[in-house]
Amino acid sequence: MKKEKAITLIALVITIIILLILAGISIATLTGENGLLRKSQ
Repeated sequence: MKKEKAITLIALVITIIILLILAGISIATLTGENGLLRKSQ
């Protein structure tokens, strides 16, 4: 039982880290100096 919980916890942490990286990239793409919001204006 301990192994399953540990693997689940590690998978959860990795998933959260990947989602944070993707969110950071998308926010930078939108609001950057040459981002999509500036290009649309």
